[in-house]
Amino acid sequence: MTGELSVRFWGVRGSVACAGSEYLRYGGNTPCIEIAAGGRRLVFDAGTGIRPLGIAMGDADPLDIDLFFSHTHFDHIGGLSFFAPLFSPGNRIRMWTGHLLPDMRMPDVLRQLMAAPLYPVSVDIFKAAVQFNDFRAGETLNPAPGIVLRTAPLNHPNGATGYNTDEEYPRYRGWGHSTWQEGVRIADAAGVGTLAIFHHDPSHDDDFMDGVAAAAARARPGTNANGLPRVVVTHEGLVLAP
Repeated sequence: MTGELSVRFWGVRGSVACAGSEYLRYGGNTPCIEIAAGGRRLVFDAGTGIRPLGIAMGDADPLDIDLFFSHTHFDHIGGLSFFAPLFSPGNRIRMWTGHLLPDMRMPDVLRQLMAAPLYPVSVDIFKAAVQFNDFRAGETLNPAPGIVLRTAPLNHPNGATGYNTDEEYPRYRGWGHSTWQEGVRIADAAGVGTLAIFHHDPSHDDDFMDGVAAAAARARPGTNANGLPRVVVTHEGLVLAP
């Protein structure tokens, strides 16, 4: 990618959105990440965190947005129909999905998501110009001049595309999620500057996540070449920029 880069987390919770005083510091919205790069806005996943993102975008000017899906389990698409830019006719939104071919395409998923008796309106309610780009994980994408995304297939139930603690893992084996300790090991092996721990278990409240943050900081101390911590536990509203 060229130009300045920043990453903002609008939703960091996995599996199901959760509310309560015990989730105030890390947040309860499900996955949504906004990346600003090369003068463009890229959005990754459409969990419930995409709703406040859409509100923050406003409607003063026509928006041009690329929305990428890691996969289409409900916690990663459950906020899509509440994404305000989809309802403004001047907006252009491209949706990119890399795990559905050859059996399905993203329009098929949306029609199933927004269908009776599960939903009161259909996809026809969207007024923005929506373009669907189904690709195969492993391809290199060029959504805009100067922006290159290298994709890879992930080992996850029903497939996923890549663009939570060791002692708990045996209870969740087969769910398709790793541990933060494994993330640290992979980040070290790959020379990753900053590891962002993400997709928190809904049963992990703020106090638990504080414990994860402290343990992760001990496992990967210090800062990277840009002055950012070598590991962060993400929370809603967190912005990372070199």
